[in-house]
Amino acid sequence: MRVLLVYPEFPETFWSLRHALHFIRKRAVTPPLGLLTMAAMLPRQWEKRLIDLNVRALLAEDLAWADLVMISGMVVQRESAKALIHRCKAAGLKVIAGGPLFTTEHELFDEVDHFVLGEAELSLAPFLADWQQGKAQQFYQADGFADIRTTPVPLWELADLQRYVCAGIQFSRGCPFDCDFCNVTAMYGRRPRTKTAGQIRDELEALHRSGWRGGVFFVDDNLIGNRRELKDELLPMLVQWQKERGPITLNTQVSINLADDEELMRLMAQAGFDTVFIGIETPDNSSLAECSKRQNRNRDLVADVHRMHRAGLQVQGGFIVGFDSDPPNIFQRQIDFIQKSGIMTAMVGRLQAIPGTRLYERMKQAQRLVGISTGDNVDGTSNIIPSMDSDLLQEGYQTILRSIYSSKQYYRRLRTFLREYHAPPVRTRLSFERVLAGVRATWCLGVISRERFLYWRMLMWTSLHRPRNLPLAIQLVICGYHYRRISELLATVEAPRADLASHGAHRQ
Repeated sequence: MRVLLVYPEFPETFWSLRHALHFIRKRAVTPPLGLLTMAAMLPRQWEKRLIDLNVRALLAEDLAWADLVMISGMVVQRESAKALIHRCKAAGLKVIAGGPLFTTEHELFDEVDHFVLGEAELSLAPFLADWQQGKAQQFYQADGFADIRTTPVPLWELADLQRYVCAGIQFSRGCPFDCDFCNVTAMYGRRPRTKTAGQIRDELEALHRSGWRGGVFFVDDNLIGNRRELKDELLPMLVQWQKERGPITLNTQVSINLADDEELMRLMAQAGFDTVFIGIETPDNSSLAECSKRQNRNRDLVADVHRMHRAGLQVQGGFIVGFDSDPPNIFQRQIDFIQKSGIMTAMVGRLQAIPGTRLYERMKQAQRLVGISTGDNVDGTSNIIPSMDSDLLQEGYQTILRSIYSSKQYYRRLRTFLREYHAPPVRTRLSFERVLAGVRATWCLGVISRERFLYWRMLMWTSLHRPRNLPLAIQLVICGYHYRRISELLATVEAPRADLASHGAHRQ
């Protein structure tokens, strides 16, 4: 049996980093971890070929080679997935689909032959058993949550790893919090399940054998959800592994209460973590209460961010506007918070309702839903009829983007960040690839760009005051170039007509 594992293309989004990737000659940020893990669960005798459409095109000879196609993806890949499925069906191939996109929206894909939904550790084996007996059903749904201590090492050898910025590893699934707008707990539960430290070591070793020497993204929705396993098992193993095989840089996603645990921050930095993404959402306590973001309430969030920066953990932040509780001045407050905190990567989006969340059910009952979520947190649209005037909300949202990613504000924020940031103990060697990226950045941003004065002033200031962080500063400037391009694109997005047409009825 010959199986094509195909990953749909991402549109141009905030996290695609498409405008930054050409500086480092990469094609995508991370390989499709879900497909590579599922590939390890397929029969060994099956021939497997991975096609990531973010890296290379799907060719006619690929389709001619295959006996069947297996597809996974996220909601933001919806349109690419539809086109991909249609092409595979036109080639006469059976299509099997799974992953978050199909788990929540399988009814939109009538050309798919078989759905393997939920966690593959539970739903894939029954499908394979029926498939091999020639009696496969259309739907296979995981019942409950999997024991991920049985999850195999991903088949990294299927991926052209040199095309990616970083590799992915998963230590845990689930999150102890239950934010109103997030579907993580609905999909993976509130009791974080973890792999063993030995499993993670095996995955790192497999990556190392494949020739990978770059960074690793721990894809956990909240790495610190199970602190005991993290502190006692994973982090000590990572510290030791870094001594034996490193150094490599690690990044992940955590909750804001990491700032309360000095020991945990120190251990994470020693293990090689240098970047954490945190859902900050909003500086407004009423809006935090509205969305059940209890872990963020009644805190000095700016001080929390600075504490993590001083611990060697660069904070990337997610922000949302469009809560019912948002006051008229929320847009300026978001700008002020981002600037004062020194968060360089600030993902700002309008509130969207995702199926499976409490927010979605509330908006559905209130008849405030407009279509389905795009899955893109920062596309400037929403499937919710807002309580705030739609024009005011859209203009305020665009004002945030124009401000925080203007060259002047971004470079000013970079200096704020560098003043607070203490470089972590695990530092990677400066590769030839990164040196070339710096040369390209200097030409593009320091010579031919309109921001060249700001670029050279940044180089001079950093060289004098934070010389060890000069490579990081250039990296952030390159990322800022991408964010600015995306924000300029989003600044042209108009408020959805459905919002405007329905707004008056909702207010009544």
